[in-house]
Amino acid sequence: MTDNVSGHIHSIDTGGMVDGPGVRYVVFFQGCNMRCVFCHNPDTWEPGQRESNTMTVQEIVADIKKYQSYMRFTGGGITITGGEPFLQPQFLVALLRACKDAGIHTVLDTAGHASLSTAEAAFAHTDLLLLSIKAAQPQKHKEICGVSGEKTRDLLALAHKKNIPTWVRYVLVPGLTDSPEELRALADYLAPFDNVQKIEVLPFHKMGEHKWESLATPYTLAKTPPPTPQQVQVAKEILGPKAV
Repeated sequence: MTDNVSGHIHSIDTGGMVDGPGVRYVVFFQGCNMRCVFCHNPDTWEPGQRESNTMTVQEIVADIKKYQSYMRFTGGGITITGGEPFLQPQFLVALLRACKDAGIHTVLDTAGHASLSTAEAAFAHTDLLLLSIKAAQPQKHKEICGVSGEKTRDLLALAHKKNIPTWVRYVLVPGLTDSPEELRALADYLAPFDNVQKIEVLPFHKMGEHKWESLATPYTLAKTPPPTPQQVQVAKEILGPKAV
């Protein structure tokens, strides 16, 4: 029974407004295989083991239904994020399937570091993909998060093949991801993908800096300021009309 499949959950936000359309029930999966230098949720990195963080698909869907009227009124639904959702593949696919069966709009928020077989199974029940692209150039991608961007590219190609509506998310970090060369490379790379509906430019912030400190992990961007409105606007202009 897929309803009894359980997974490790970091937290749940029942009124999310920035992770897809409408009011969303946002489920943060525990565990991530990237170590992005600008991550604002480093507390989601390590796989969860505590019993209090374990939930079944049935429990989550039952809880979501309490908020279904608000979600329908605003065009919202569930957003599964993390951490990296694909690190719990069976749980991810079961939860997506159960939500679709219950008539709940599904959004999958991922950095794309996944096997294509799991991605294909997940996409069968995904209404919208939020794909976080750390960098367009391979060496820059590895510098930022410790792994190459090859799997992310493969996942976007599969989403294109399956015609999954996609919003690309790109964190703009002064001195790291804001160079004209990097932005043009990203614009050129994304140009052929007609399933990409928009490119969300997310200004870097340090609201998660205290989490790095609590984990006794060096935070290399402590002296990096957020981008100015002018820097954000320049980035959007380079990325083209889909950038927001």
